[in-house]
Amino acid sequence: MRILHVFRTPVGGLFRHVMDLARGQTERGHDVGIICDATTGGARADAALAGLEATLSLSVKRVPMGRLPGLGDIVTIRRVAAHARQLRPDVIHGHGAKGGLFARLATRRGRGPALVYTPHGGSFHYGPGHPAHHLYMAAERYLARRTDLFIFESDFVRAQFHRYLGPSGQLEKVVHNGLSEEEFSLLSHPSPAFDLLFIGELRVLKGVDVLLDAIALLRDRGHPVPRLLIVGAGPDEAAFQAQIAKLGLASTVTMRRPSPIRHVLGDARAMVVPSRAESLPYVILEAAAAGQPLIATHVGGIPEIFGPAGARLVPPADAPALADAIARTLGDPDRATADALALRDYVRAHFLIAQMVDGILLGYDAAVRHRAEVRR
Repeated sequence: MRILHVFRTPVGGLFRHVMDLARGQTERGHDVGIICDATTGGARADAALAGLEATLSLSVKRVPMGRLPGLGDIVTIRRVAAHARQLRPDVIHGHGAKGGLFARLATRRGRGPALVYTPHGGSFHYGPGHPAHHLYMAAERYLARRTDLFIFESDFVRAQFHRYLGPSGQLEKVVHNGLSEEEFSLLSHPSPAFDLLFIGELRVLKGVDVLLDAIALLRDRGHPVPRLLIVGAGPDEAAFQAQIAKLGLASTVTMRRPSPIRHVLGDARAMVVPSRAESLPYVILEAAAAGQPLIATHVGGIPEIFGPAGARLVPPADAPALADAIARTLGDPDRATADALALRDYVRAHFLIAQMVDGILLGYDAAVRHRAEVRR
């Protein structure tokens, strides 16, 4: 098949997913191309896309793509449409809210390639209490009629879709994100400088504020104050720095710029994912594969990753519960290691790149056949 992937920002888990998927599809003999934003990602994205482009027969194209809805989206849709007409793909696969918008408006309804959409959380992170919820759901409802196949990366996101929009009336498939076999090499922790690691985007949605409150609570309870390493950047970074100062945690919290997860996992005894919302986060898969003890919240697709160990997950936005989980993990390192190794085995059995690529290609086959039947 000829496959075109459309997404906006070349950073984070969505970017990693598309990179792995495009590489796996190419290895299976398909012609693959990418179109994404030209204004974000920085040098790391530039290098990653340049390396991947050498293997893609349909190349990589970058055009400006705005984060928020605006008139610039009309220009972007036209550019994506022109690129698609030139490539003549069998499948256009949009990733994330903006990628899904551009992909599904790039061709006339009912004509051309099969249109596939993976939300990656996207619009569905915003519940009914958020001012933008109704706008985003109205857009999703309209675009659903232009979609041949929905590929959800977690059962959770599919359930959210059905909760807010009802059944799509189109083909649907859940395909979990996956890791390579090489990523299951174990970490060693000879003498980590930190007790806890947070790695991710610095925004309230990720629960960094709750983590800081939990650490202050442990101090106030008389526990040893955990040494925390925060790795990342984002729109709420200044607010978190102010919170660190207000709570008197400057001596125990260190902040670093974004870094590949494998470069920092060994710096801490355990990783914390205190998110208020997630889809199916790669950081948890990657930490689990490395045998890193994990403390995480019961949100999004995280329970699907933990499987039978889901009872260990913490309610979101609950600093006392998070403090309790941190104390248990740091207070019993042998149990934490045993739990981490059991989770590693579960992830290895259920979350591999090969399974992800094969599952998505089977979905494409069904979508292409369905599109051909509709034409007849």
